[in-house]
Amino acid sequence: MQLPNTPIQEIHNSLFEKKGIRVLVKRDDLNHSVISGNKFRKLKYNLEQAKAEGHNTLLTFGGAFSNHIYAVAGAGKTFGFKTIGVIRGEAHEKLNPTLAFAKAQGMHLHYMDRETYRRKDEREVLKQLEKQFGNYYMLPEGGTNELAIKGCEEVITEIDQDFDVITCPVGTGGTLSGLISGLNGQKKVLGFSSLKGNFLQNEVEQLLLTYSASTYANWVVNSEYHFGGYARVKPDLIRFILEFEDTYDIPLEPIYTGKMFYGLFDLIDKDFFEKGATIMALHTGGLQGNAGFDFRKMK
Repeated sequence: MQLPNTPIQEIHNSLFEKKGIRVLVKRDDLNHSVISGNKFRKLKYNLEQAKAEGHNTLLTFGGAFSNHIYAVAGAGKTFGFKTIGVIRGEAHEKLNPTLAFAKAQGMHLHYMDRETYRRKDEREVLKQLEKQFGNYYMLPEGGTNELAIKGCEEVITEIDQDFDVITCPVGTGGTLSGLISGLNGQKKVLGFSSLKGNFLQNEVEQLLLTYSASTYANWVVNSEYHFGGYARVKPDLIRFILEFEDTYDIPLEPIYTGKMFYGLFDLIDKDFFEKGATIMALHTGGLQGNAGFDFRKMK
């Protein structure tokens, strides 16, 4: 399964000129019309593995607004898999845009109460799902596993321009782990957490140890630009997203990419990066989530 080599776009700003910084954007939001960004990279080798093992059904987990649920549903329709989405919480009488899309792609939506959902990795819960749905290939919530990290490593091999630092948003840590592993200790990697708290540094360390039995010292997760936590938005962030799109004709969303670029601009302003540095910012897609927001009314 070959993904297109997405373009790299330089963006210009008087702030960058003042600080002596170049900013390049790796446009992974353009790699597929439905399964865009890092979600396609995470699914690539998992889909190949599922096919190799003879599976025709994918089962995965997520919240009602999950980019991962959206992507798996689209991937199933595109590549000929049946899909089951185990959705956290109660059934929705009126489906939001994410779940409506998933259902339209043929995904079976199975709602799980929150208490049981917290135990979704336990043998008892998994056995019940197997009893109900039969044989399936399971994808973890958010899509991060070793095959997902392998797919995200390929971002590095596609980049044909020199850079000093590469940045990406962080949710489950799979994409960041792929970038770190792909660079093998070279250059610097900066992740911007979308979640409240400082636990992602440890989680990424564990992912890397499991994946390659390696540790690296060239990366860090910044947890200062979460805007209140996952799926939380504030007017300053919405204004930044709208101005960014108007200026650069690059759409962002408020859960991941908006927070990363907001943080990136702020850190440049605070002289976090060395003068003369070239920054490669990975746009991880996820733009379908914007269907649930009316930005112009929120700013």
